[in-house]
Amino acid sequence: MAVKYVFVTGGVVSGLGKGITAASLGRLLKARGYKVTMQKFDPYINIDPGTMNPIQHGEVFVTDDGTETDLDLGHYERFIDESLDKNSNVTTGKIYWTVLQKERHGDFGGGTVQVIPHITNEIKARFYRAKTPDEDRIAIIEVGGTVGDIESQPFLEAIRQFRQEAGYGNSVLIHVTLVPYLKASGELKTKPTQQSVKTLQGMGISPDVIVCRTEVELTPDIRGKIALFCNVPEEHVLQNLDVEYLYEAPLMMERERLAHVVCSCLKLPCPEAKLGGWRQMVEALKNPQSEITIALVGKYTQLHDAYLSVMEALKHGGIANRTKVQIKWVDSEQLKPSNLDETFAGADGILVPGGFGRRGTEGMILAAGYARTKKIPFLGICLGMQMAMVEFARNVLGFADANSSELVPETTHPVVDLMPEQNGVENLGGTLRLGTYPCVLDRESRAYRLYGTEQIEERHRHRFEVNNQYRDEFVKNGMVLSGISPDGRIVEMIELLEHPFFIGIQAHPEFKSRPNRAHPLFAGFVESAEEQGILRRAKALLMKRNHLSEPEAHRYLQKTSMDTGRTIVESAHMVAMLLPEE
Repeated sequence: MAVKYVFVTGGVVSGLGKGITAASLGRLLKARGYKVTMQKFDPYINIDPGTMNPIQHGEVFVTDDGTETDLDLGHYERFIDESLDKNSNVTTGKIYWTVLQKERHGDFGGGTVQVIPHITNEIKARFYRAKTPDEDRIAIIEVGGTVGDIESQPFLEAIRQFRQEAGYGNSVLIHVTLVPYLKASGELKTKPTQQSVKTLQGMGISPDVIVCRTEVELTPDIRGKIALFCNVPEEHVLQNLDVEYLYEAPLMMERERLAHVVCSCLKLPCPEAKLGGWRQMVEALKNPQSEITIALVGKYTQLHDAYLSVMEALKHGGIANRTKVQIKWVDSEQLKPSNLDETFAGADGILVPGGFGRRGTEGMILAAGYARTKKIPFLGICLGMQMAMVEFARNVLGFADANSSELVPETTHPVVDLMPEQNGVENLGGTLRLGTYPCVLDRESRAYRLYGTEQIEERHRHRFEVNNQYRDEFVKNGMVLSGISPDGRIVEMIELLEHPFFIGIQAHPEFKSRPNRAHPLFAGFVESAEEQGILRRAKALLMKRNHLSEPEAHRYLQKTSMDTGRTIVESAHMVAMLLPEE
């Protein structure tokens, strides 16, 4: 078999779900025993998205080897459950950078450097190559943007050349298009798809499969019309309907026989898919037994994709606990001491994610302090952990102006400071501490109990760290440094023992969470939030129905727990059942 190639392109408009279509196909092929790798070719001229504003582009996903990539790679990893690498995200910037370096080195022998053949050759060289001569694998390659974009043309030309060189039966092209539904006339319209395919054909490429994004089911007549005008078999016109839950997409595309069509084009057998585990996961997602609310306190709340992996990891934690996780979006810039009670009313947990820059950080500090003092489960990620350290330093250690030197260089108590190896670094792109690094956990910590192992590895993306000069002060005042780098130099995780759940982590655990294998920190966070939510609601009922104060309600639950031999959470659940809300 060697390597077979699946190219995924898009037409009409961006945001049609090429990435989800590609990822769904990857899951379906893996379920049939095939080895799969995935790549995203992005036409933008940036070298990578590492310096892009998250509000404009969404989150930056980080691979094990420290490559900053497009968020679609997160979808790929979550769907196919494979760790990708630097070869999995290629941009126009990377292509031109490489070609220009070769030109400066004299590799082209003084010849004129042109888009064809030099740029297209470099693009083709980036398509997945077998690591060994006998490696069997299917490479799924998505091209960003749409076929009408000027930036996409060199990539499409490279695909045209490559498919001819690869030979018949070794590649397939899937084109994702829009079939809009006009409510006024009650009609599905195929013209956008026809025009998109015509544009593609004008570049010398004909799609083998057309995946139609539509809100309304395609009728046989519509499928036949698209097949006729776009020169594909009718059974190769597939619909991609909206689904309630993202992880239903592979099951929907299985019903459309996507994998069968692709295998047929690639001259490969298509055995029965083993999707039992995936179906069970989707079933758990769709049928939760409880519901919680997590307040996500960030500075990029205008575009939720800026925290896409965090959102998905929370969802995974919910699946593991059969709990529906509702996210309450909290703009950290709007937080003030006077509105904390109102903002966090009904929140079962508080999460402060990563980010850069000073804007909104005072609100994050307030959120961490509220979670600490009100005993609300808290998870701080990267900047979120750093702001929790700043809050603790100000309000427990007594350092009123404590801060991160990234945010306030003149602070007299820089409890978070620049990593020593970052001194003198001027360029922003690709210079952070990136990728997977090991961490040793304190065997007495909650983190150790959650992970179940002493040494872990997580992906990082940061330039600042806990200032080691303040370590002893934090420990003396009750903070546990629960995760340390193997050389003892970097504080990787912190927690508070006298708290239901208060953990900060310098890394980004959300990048390694999977829908069918929730990350232990997110699973534990959701579990604790659910328990504390039950306690909070039971206390509120007791306070209202029995006219008790909050301490009295807590003591009532403790006594019930002792009398019945149940945990306090079980007792709270029992009280909630006996005293239903009016």
